Amino acid sequence: MRSTKLFAILCALAALLTGPPASAQSAPSRVVTLVVPFAPGGGHDSAARIMAPRLAERLGQTVIVENRPGANGMIGADYVAHAKPDGMTILLASPAEIVIAPTAYKSMNYDPMKDLAPVTLAYTTPVVIVANPAVGVRTPADMIALARQKPDGLAYGTPGEGSSQHLAGAWLAHRAGIKLLHIPYKGAGPATNDVVAGHTPLAIVGMAPVLPFIRDGKLVAIAVTSPERVTWAKDVPTVAELPGMAGFAASHWMGVMVPGRTPTDVVQRLNAAFVDVLEMPEARDRLAALGVDPVGDSPAEFRDFLAAEGRRFAEMYKFSGLTPE
Repeated sequence: MRSTKLFAILCALAALLTGPPASAQSAPSRVVTLVVPFAPGGGHDSAARIMAPRLAERLGQTVIVENRPGANGMIGADYVAHAKPDGMTILLASPAEIVIAPTAYKSMNYDPMKDLAPVTLAYTTPVVIVANPAVGVRTPADMIALARQKPDGLAYGTPGEGSSQHLAGAWLAHRAGIKLLHIPYKGAGPATNDVVAGHTPLAIVGMAPVLPFIRDGKLVAIAVTSPERVTWAKDVPTVAELPGMAGFAASHWMGVMVPGRTPTDVVQRLNAAFVDVLEMPEARDRLAALGVDPVGDSPAEFRDFLAAEGRRFAEMYKFSGLTPE
């Protein structure tokens, strides 16, 4: 009897000294990576860095932002499409690599609608045309008049060739009967910086990266390409207000996508986390300050949205002068 009690005491003492067995110890949490397929400084990057810490709170895991720019967003998208489908690698997608690329390229390393799975539409934002104040352009009519004085075309920068902003510029040039010279960059940030520095006269980008410069007077907002004026920039006209431009509309957005074989329960978990973040008043205020409108819908609704966007941009692509590569 005494030996049995002594054995029990020794076992308890050993457990205290060695701690719980390895199988009972909680494994360290893995890192969730938000892949931004564009250079730092753009709207996607800024929004990602607002969402990352709040998403970490919802998921109970570390969340980091990783920029993988190049090939108009396709390098980042390809990386996520071929990542392990466990919800740990997430693409913050744009129209360029998801709904425009299938029209722009005869072959791709990934199929956006098969190799990537929609989680939620994070936000939409109007595309804005901005100019360096030294250019002397203040209105859409000024821009058109200046373009007509330049037989080689009035230069404008965008986040990349075949981007939604590029197609908006091409459609604008077609509708207005002017020549615009497209200069592609690896993201909205570099395009914006070159206009601020005076290297490029105009840029057509999402509102997020240029809003601080507009407020500081370093850039002039010429027009937005949304169907109606935005509530927080009522003094900025729409392109559609110009004579002969009725119906002109082009917007930019960011969507959340994961590798295509990601289990449904993981997709739903991520959807709930992102929607929670997008509904947080503080997060919404900070995103609104970037010039974006938070959304947060279901995976099915986002899939339907992507299908409609694909049809719309395929029609706009016809005016770009590009041919599928």
